[in-house]
Amino acid sequence: MLTYAIAQVAGALAGALALRAILGPGVSLGVTKPAGTDLQSLAMEAVLTFFLMLVITAVAADTRAVGEAAAVAIGGCVALGALVGVPVSGASMNPARSLGPALVSGDLSHIWVYLAGPLLGSVVAAALYRWLRTGQEEPLPA
Repeated sequence: MLTYAIAQVAGALAGALALRAILGPGVSLGVTKPAGTDLQSLAMEAVLTFFLMLVITAVAADTRAVGEAAAVAIGGCVALGALVGVPVSGASMNPARSLGPALVSGDLSHIWVYLAGPLLGSVVAAALYRWLRTGQEEPLPA
């Protein structure tokens, strides 16, 4: 899991550095910033990530789910999250996606929102999914 997190941050840094090299110093590099208050964005990021992680866990990590539908379900969740969340928080839903551009641009003013919100949302989603699955060992009907 640590290796995966490091790879995500490395990819986000590489992408932001590539944009900086291509577009120059006057570009924002996709730095995620709240449109409203930090607390509004924190709540939005937590809620968006909660639903995304719940969907991912249900369709990609659960052995009872149909694998072919996972991409559609996850992609649909990301698209809906972006439609709802972009006007409020930028709909990052991924700490690495916000951390890379923030580090390269040197704008860390709101980064705590994009680290704490997804962490909170994903932990609550994992706890809820574990609770929902407790005692349910029967496979889904074919």
